[in-house]
Amino acid sequence: MNKIDSIRPEFVDRLPRILENGVVYISQKYATAAHNCCCGCGTKIVTPLKPGRWRLETQGESISIYPSIGNWSAGCQSHYWIRGNRIDWALGFTPAQIAANRTSDQRVRQQAHADRYRSERGFWGRRWDAIKGLWRALTSWL
Repeated sequence: MNKIDSIRPEFVDRLPRILENGVVYISQKYATAAHNCCCGCGTKIVTPLKPGRWRLETQGESISIYPSIGNWSAGCQSHYWIRGNRIDWALGFTPAQIAANRTSDQRVRQQAHADRYRSERGFWGRRWDAIKGLWRALTSWL
């Protein structure tokens, strides 16, 4: 297993079945990026590019993906950042840190989902949600 220290972005419509090491494939159409783990273990890493998950930043030919990529379910448990096409290796996490990170990620995803739901409801939908919430509060109080 050979760790890599840089990665090359390739913008595609669809992600290929077989990923080349050292390449991060980015499908803006499907808001997803994928690459083989940068430690060299060959694990396919898929990062959904949406609120509450990861975000892609581009600057010319250079890309960054935030937040860090932690492969807690893979045997290697690699942890790194992709910043400006460079791989910045981070410290590994203890099992307790991994559990805390997963809990935090879940809260962030739930908040992003709630924000999107509220924005898509429109004026009257938000008013109806407020009335239902008020009704629930009143009935639980009685």
